[in-house]
Amino acid sequence: MPIFIEDLSMVYRDPRTLQEVCALQEVNLVVGDREFVTLVGPSGCGKTTLIRLIAGFGRPTEGRIRIERTSTDRPATSMVWQENALFPWRSVRKNILFGLEIRKVPSPVQKETLERLIDMVHLHGFEDRFPHELSGGMRQRVNLARAIANDPEILLMDEPFASLDAQTKYLLSEELIGIWEKTKKTVVYITHSIEEAILLSDRIVVMTARPGRIKEIIQNPLRRPRSTELMSTSIYEALFRDIWSLLKEEVLKAQATTSLQ
Repeated sequence: MPIFIEDLSMVYRDPRTLQEVCALQEVNLVVGDREFVTLVGPSGCGKTTLIRLIAGFGRPTEGRIRIERTSTDRPATSMVWQENALFPWRSVRKNILFGLEIRKVPSPVQKETLERLIDMVHLHGFEDRFPHELSGGMRQRVNLARAIANDPEILLMDEPFASLDAQTKYLLSEELIGIWEKTKKTVVYITHSIEEAILLSDRIVVMTARPGRIKEIIQNPLRRPRSTELMSTSIYEALFRDIWSLLKEEVLKAQATTSLQ
């Protein structure tokens, strides 16, 4: 399902200083149906603001977001957050099925969905465990499965692996590639990791320091299927350098602005 972001700007009032802050300015972007698009940019550039607006958590000050829906019998979007968003009193099984229970999906469909997703995220044997009994990587697998369970047309992911160690992050990135290839969801993914952006996405959107604008959109030349083995190739290394050269200037701008505040 394609997403059309047209002349979008977002201004909000800082609750601490009571001053107006321009988070996003004149953002224009089209995300194609079943495309995996990654947003990279310095901290505070409006990436999370943009993804929250796509999810419908607020309205832009100017411009609009238009989503061409193909179905009205399932959610338009589901979100996977950076922080642990699982219900601590519900088991893995119950967390994954939460959305289906709310929608009163028939039990046989719930059972089939659970079995399929448990297999997809490699959590066999952990269905009745509670979040505190799981590792960080396993909790994020549950978060991902819960988001997919509702069969949304768009999957929104805000730094879902940021708090994990490097080894777990690489493993989950490869697993996410496999899950996306099976489900073919339209994905908008936020990350501070250039490595993640290259491994996962079809296009990488580099954003400027605040107010966030689109500096450049890079088409990923690496063929699918992908794995972390690509990180040793010359194409990967050249792409990494190109993205970092665009991003470094904006990171320095953001740091300079912060030091003046």
